[in-house]
Amino acid sequence: MRLAYNPPYHSKYNPIERCWGVLEQHWNGSLLESVDTLMRFAASMTWRGKPPLVHLVAHTYQTGVRLSQKAMSLVETRVCRLAGLEKWFVTIWPSAMNHGTL
Repeated sequence: MRLAYNPPYHSKYNPIERCWGVLEQHWNGSLLESVDTLMRFAASMTWRGKPPLVHLVAHTYQTGVRLSQKAMSLVETRVCRLAGLEKWFVTIWPSAMNHGTL
């Protein structure tokens, strides 16, 4: 997974923002009165000819969860940071491996 952190004012460059725009055009101002209605609209849209994978996340995520230094060092073995922009551009590998640089 490659992550690039952009300031909020760069949303037009963020692919997910383009997807939301397509979804807004697709539902064309329809009243989204229920979760079921929203899920049907989301599942029936296409973007660049492809349908999305749609599923409902029904649980609340915990906030304030932090990793210990030991746990974070294990995560860092899977992270490759772009030199000079270490805080803003990272690649996260599925498992620890010799992955080189970006």
